[in-house]
Amino acid sequence: MDRKYSRESSDEDEVKKDRRISRDKNRQGRDKSHQDKNLHRELDRVDKKKSYQSFDEDEQRTERNRNRHDRDRKHHGENRHSRGQERENRKESYQSSDEDEWKNRRHDRRERETENENKNMDRHLHHDSKDERDKELSRKSEHRRNWTDNDRERKHSKHDYKYSNSQDQRDKEVSGWREDRRNIGEKEKVGTGTIDPLQPPRQDKQSENNLNPDSSNLGKSGGVYIPPFKLARMMKEVQDKSSIEYQRLTWDALRKSINGLVNKVNATNIKNIIPELFGENLIRGRGLFCRSCMKSQMASPGFTDVFAALVAVVNTKFPEVGDLLLRRIVLQLKRAYKRNDKPQLLAAVKFIAHLVNQQVAHEIIALELLTVLLENPTDDSVEVAVGFVTECGSILKDLSPKGLHGIFERFRGILHEGEIDKRVQFLIEGLFAIRKAKFEGYPAVRPELDLVEQEDQLTHEISLQEEIDPEIALDIFKSDPNFLENEKRYEDLKKNILGEESDDEEDRSDAGSDDEEDEDDEDESEEEDEEQMQINDETETNLVNLRRTIYLTIMSSVDFEEAGHKLLKIKLEPGQEIELCVMLLECCSQERTYLRYYGLLGQRFCKINKVYQENFEKCFVQQYSMIHRLETNKLRNVAKFFAHLLGTDALPWHVLSYIRLTEEDTTSSSRIFIKILFQELSEHLGIRLLNERLTDPTMQDSFESIFPRDNPKNTRFSINFFTSIGLGGLTENLREYLKNMPRLIMQQQKPMSDSDEESQSSDSSDSDSESSSSESESDSEESEREDRRRGKKRRKTGR
Repeated sequence: MDRKYSRESSDEDEVKKDRRISRDKNRQGRDKSHQDKNLHRELDRVDKKKSYQSFDEDEQRTERNRNRHDRDRKHHGENRHSRGQERENRKESYQSSDEDEWKNRRHDRRERETENENKNMDRHLHHDSKDERDKELSRKSEHRRNWTDNDRERKHSKHDYKYSNSQDQRDKEVSGWREDRRNIGEKEKVGTGTIDPLQPPRQDKQSENNLNPDSSNLGKSGGVYIPPFKLARMMKEVQDKSSIEYQRLTWDALRKSINGLVNKVNATNIKNIIPELFGENLIRGRGLFCRSCMKSQMASPGFTDVFAALVAVVNTKFPEVGDLLLRRIVLQLKRAYKRNDKPQLLAAVKFIAHLVNQQVAHEIIALELLTVLLENPTDDSVEVAVGFVTECGSILKDLSPKGLHGIFERFRGILHEGEIDKRVQFLIEGLFAIRKAKFEGYPAVRPELDLVEQEDQLTHEISLQEEIDPEIALDIFKSDPNFLENEKRYEDLKKNILGEESDDEEDRSDAGSDDEEDEDDEDESEEEDEEQMQINDETETNLVNLRRTIYLTIMSSVDFEEAGHKLLKIKLEPGQEIELCVMLLECCSQERTYLRYYGLLGQRFCKINKVYQENFEKCFVQQYSMIHRLETNKLRNVAKFFAHLLGTDALPWHVLSYIRLTEEDTTSSSRIFIKILFQELSEHLGIRLLNERLTDPTMQDSFESIFPRDNPKNTRFSINFFTSIGLGGLTENLREYLKNMPRLIMQQQKPMSDSDEESQSSDSSDSDSESSSSESESDSEESEREDRRRGKKRRKTGR
């Protein structure tokens, strides 16, 4: 039998050798035929080129003869008439233009023909090349080998896979196949050395040739997309939670969840994404997290600050994740710099800049990177450096001002050298302008991304000169013998990070179902805690923002109706109405001249709500008490504003009771304020209506301080004041009172003793003399003013 088998094998070898020899001969014959064809084609091409060259030479000769003939014709036709010469010249120009067009067309047609022939020849040569033929042969051999392997596995498999339409039968066969493989693995672990003879024979060869020895146990989901519901079902079907198949399924689920969370993070939802991210096992998937962050940042560099903020939060709890990410980014930067890959370099530089802003990376790496970029400046390196300083210059100004100053001195030197492009020079000049503005508009960290306290952040120091290990093995699945223990440890760590909120809520609900009184006690305690936790803002930030909003609304409105409509839309808390009145009064006082716009706006608010009327009354009292602090212009605007409110009855007239018009109680500023106030009221209402208002018997209590009757001195001061401002008509009642004052005093003092009468008589005589003198003085002043007015009228009429 051995001889027979050896003869059969020798015969088979001889047959194979003959086949190989015949294939080689056929291949050589084909190669020779292709070479002959190529030679013939090249010879044809050379002949065509020669024929084209000879044809071009003939054309050049004919053109020379034609030009010579034209020259002779022009020489002989010089003595002819000018008109005939012009006619001949036109004909020659037309003929020459037609010939040139014909030549150009013929030349273009020949070039197109040659190009098409060259393309066809190149296509045939490329198709018939040896490399292409070897690729096709290798493809065919691989296809044939795969087909034979599949046929062999189909023969030796324990269960023949029957193509049926029933889904239940297929699921049963797949589950049986998994159980067989699990049994095989358990036997191998026990060490019995027994192998199921029905196992496919190619499995040992595959395990020998495969670089990853665990690839045979990766499970069905290795490299294949599985829907989430199906993946969850497969994980439920696995009973042994420590098996390699279950670990593979959890690895795929971890990779998908981390990629999904990183891809959907932005500035608005980052606070919601972070708890979900900590819910995943970041210690096991730290390589996946770093790779996902780098890929997402490369795809969308505009969200670099968001990814940096996410990494900063993770770095506070897992510093090894931040260190790994920083090492990989630095390695990516070095590779991009060596390969002159500008897009990848820009992305890596921007990521490092924002990590420096978040203080995940130390500022030394930023200064070292800028030194490397500006050591041998080129257009691209300087552009990258300008972008890097723009991103992280704000924090470098605080952390390392001397280092940043040195970098800017290097920029200034490059600018003075003038060896770079104009566009890059403009970029450097723009960077100096940004530095002069103290990096306004380029903050280190946006307020919504400032999520980490400076004390909690851990900063990593890495140099560009160090040898960096990226730990790529963390991105690949590996079986963990202590899988369940590590998962349990991370669950405990997750509870410490996120807190046991869910467990507390469940306990509270159970306790509430048992005892309702306990719930009430808990609610009361929670309310007390909330009351204790109320925070009082002593910086008055909200008040400043409210004042800014009111000011911008007032100044940006076209008329008072629009301003009132917009201001009413602002939601004011109880007690903040006074801020609107104060801002309106301040805006009015800041104007160069008084604008009726502010008076109409204040009138509208006083008529809408009585609260604003009371607040404007408070503003009147406050302004009059501090009137000596105002400039003349501001004082005039404020007086006219309140005069408008009084003239339109928007403000009650009893506010005038706060004004006491005496020599001791007034200053120069307050007298100017009263003067402008009453002059504006006389213009609005007229002197008659104003006098009627001031003589109203129901309001006399409010006007006693303006027209005092307690002392003759104060009475005379009031009369003289209103007379001097041109409103003497308002003091008629006060003058009569001053005339009758001695008589009233006599009537009051009649019952007194004789001595008292004598003293009173002497006092009355003095008062009479004083009153007569004052009356004479006032009459003389009035007569002088009337004479002046008459003189002015006469001058006007004379003119």
